[in-house]
Amino acid sequence: MKSLAFIGTLAFSWLALVQGKVPPPDSDGKYTIQAPGIKASFIPYSAAVTNLFVPDRNGTQRDIVLGYDTAVEYAEDKIHPNYGAIPGRYANRIANATYELDGVRYYTERNNQPNSTMHSGTNGWSYRVWNVTNVCHDSITFSLRDEPFSSKGMPGLVLGRVTYTLKPNTWIISIEGEAKTHRTPLMLTNHAYWQLDAFANPFNDTVLNHTFSMPFSKRQLAYDSVAEVNGTILEIPKYGINDFWSSPKQVGANASAAGWIGNCGPGFGGYDCAVTIDHDHLDPKKPQVYSEPVASLRSEWSGIQWDMYSNQAGFAFTSCGFFPKDVLPIKKTQGGPDSANDGFVPTYGCLAVEPQDWTSGIDHPQWGRLPYQIYGPGDGVYRNEIVYKFSAS
Repeated sequence: MKSLAFIGTLAFSWLALVQGKVPPPDSDGKYTIQAPGIKASFIPYSAAVTNLFVPDRNGTQRDIVLGYDTAVEYAEDKIHPNYGAIPGRYANRIANATYELDGVRYYTERNNQPNSTMHSGTNGWSYRVWNVTNVCHDSITFSLRDEPFSSKGMPGLVLGRVTYTLKPNTWIISIEGEAKTHRTPLMLTNHAYWQLDAFANPFNDTVLNHTFSMPFSKRQLAYDSVAEVNGTILEIPKYGINDFWSSPKQVGANASAAGWIGNCGPGFGGYDCAVTIDHDHLDPKKPQVYSEPVASLRSEWSGIQWDMYSNQAGFAFTSCGFFPKDVLPIKKTQGGPDSANDGFVPTYGCLAVEPQDWTSGIDHPQWGRLPYQIYGPGDGVYRNEIVYKFSAS
């Protein structure tokens, strides 16, 4: 029934679009925009990026984000990994599925084991069909009206908007949220999963051979035994497992280390961490982004690299160690069943990087992050500005 409702919503949207607002999507339900050196496709469901093509060092076009072949598959996906989505209205975790705001205790959906909320629950923004409000050759805008308590425990009306813009070799993401009637948690991000070899590398179909760096992230948020942020902020030691600040290194460089399993939470290996971005003159309430990249990812095999710029004070990142084997199919644009592996995304097959304010900040007011995570009428518009610049050598 869920997929039928989704198809019906799309059909209604298509009719409205054909009547003169914006052009309709293609037969797969996708809108495609492009600029020199880059092409990308998007869908209304979760306002997600579904495909992103850039040339590798030999000029071969590679689709370097994970996703599905058609829009309908996103709504039918029972695992719901938030492929390319805009999670909200409060991204990532809320510990114990509860928080306090202005003296009132709110309870959110327990959709993350063992007892927390992830991405605002199963009716969060990544489960919604957004409206397409504008499309041109190099830009698309989606909007969403989020009614009070449409996600459990989230008061007040919020209007959301995301604009994706392509410039030469560049992807610009502008995410906005405006609380209209009540103070409410508000923290948004883009949840793209990256695979810079597009599963074409015959020697390694994971991201463990990708090189990652985060030069301004020398601190991380500590986790407790059930993978909840516990309020402690730790210095990342030089040469430690989580040290990507002193110099770039491969994602799997420490895969044989004793602390690899359970590094950022129990039950799996690798990374599912949240870090701060420690950089002078940062104000997340202003749309300006850092003048230097706050993270970089590179594949030596394809030669593709992105440099990420952001106006946020931190980000979460995961190396997909929790991905189940032989469950999530690889897109046809990445080889599908004929890809370098068995046609399914492997464990450690991707890297997600989510620029945002400090994860679980509403659980830890002692951090002083509430002015950047709680918005109400008169507080202005929440803005998350992200820029990816691509190159290949």
